[in-house]
Amino acid sequence: MTAECPLRDGRLDPSRPHADYAYLLGLYLGDGCISKGRREVYALRIACCDTWPGLIEECVRAVSAVMPHNKVNCVHAPGCTSVVSISKHWPCLFPQHGPGPKHLRPIVLAPWQQAIVDAHPWAFLRGLIHSDGCRITNWATRTVGGATKRYEYPRHFFANTSTDIIGLFTATLDAVGVQWKASIPRPTGQVNISVARKDSVALMDTHIGPKY
Repeated sequence: MTAECPLRDGRLDPSRPHADYAYLLGLYLGDGCISKGRREVYALRIACCDTWPGLIEECVRAVSAVMPHNKVNCVHAPGCTSVVSISKHWPCLFPQHGPGPKHLRPIVLAPWQQAIVDAHPWAFLRGLIHSDGCRITNWATRTVGGATKRYEYPRHFFANTSTDIIGLFTATLDAVGVQWKASIPRPTGQVNISVARKDSVALMDTHIGPKY
């Protein structure tokens, strides 16, 4: 570990890769947590589904890029791998850290974080989609000339129970020109965001790509 704080003058050190941080921020908001250990040392954990081995590799790469002097470990459990890194400075990098689930507390970006998201919106969206999103193929049938035809069309989905995280996701979609629709909140509070327009799906496919 290093005692060097990654923040300089209230913002992320310019020597750290800001695009990788934006991606890691998206992963953290979706499937990450920070826990306090002994001697004011904290563990960042990003839970990754084993269905997507490429996502695990990307997560390890991003953590290593943002905190290059800290070890990154993969802790395996049935169907899941947690990417774990220890540092005194994870709360500096993610001031959204706090007690309890994220949907039960305010999630607001610090000005320096918002500036990074504004500069690297697609990296941020990619992290959110890789954590709590997916790309699926919907289908429908239509009768044309007496024959039933099947039509398929892709969609991107993002789901979260935090209204603040949903707001960050949709505001960033707006910033890059992606049109979206929100579902009625479920009894659990979960909201699904759907991207279905052909041109918006194409943008998402170009800049985010598939989970793998």
